[in-house]
Amino acid sequence: MAKDCGIHGKYKRHKLFLRLLAAFLSLVVVLLLAVLIVWLVLRPTKPMFYLQDFSLLQFNFTHGDAALLTSVLQVTLSSRNPNGRIGIYYDRLDAYAAYKGQQFTAATFLPPGYLGHNDVAIWSPYLYGTAVPLAPYLADSISQDESAGYLLLYVRVDGRLRWKVGTWISGHYRLQANCPAFLIVDSAKSQSDAPAPIVRFQQNTACSVVV
Repeated sequence: MAKDCGIHGKYKRHKLFLRLLAAFLSLVVVLLLAVLIVWLVLRPTKPMFYLQDFSLLQFNFTHGDAALLTSVLQVTLSSRNPNGRIGIYYDRLDAYAAYKGQQFTAATFLPPGYLGHNDVAIWSPYLYGTAVPLAPYLADSISQDESAGYLLLYVRVDGRLRWKVGTWISGHYRLQANCPAFLIVDSAKSQSDAPAPIVRFQQNTACSVVV
């Protein structure tokens, strides 16, 4: 009889454990479904980035065994949260400049922050590149573009963001923004001693964004 009671007690405890486990799993499933439904209803839209200004302060080649590019740029970037009910946390943002896929400045850290509903953030960082080696065909391509009177550079932003819906905050998502900067090169000024800049940024441009 004692043995039977012991077995019966273990059975009851095991059955209670299974019920508690089932209740816990059911609660988790309900919460996940609720989050999924809210997510699908709100449908977060990826943030919008714009290149508002681009100043090419230095852009010099050093020719030798390899083409080395030293550059100093100042850019003005803005980001807008187009969502009416979803906030965005920018946890990390780095900006750098590139030409035909090759990065030629170091990554510059942009201050992180929170973008509320329809809010706008603006950054004006300097981008620096010192004696950056370029592939020979890229050096030739830049020289040809300058001779033709134009230069197409890109400002890129890499980072991580999180979405905020009410009190719920998502996990991290990778952010990539690619901003074209179409520059007009004044070859007449580039050959003179005039202090005016030889490169002009044409217009504000919208950036392609991938999240």
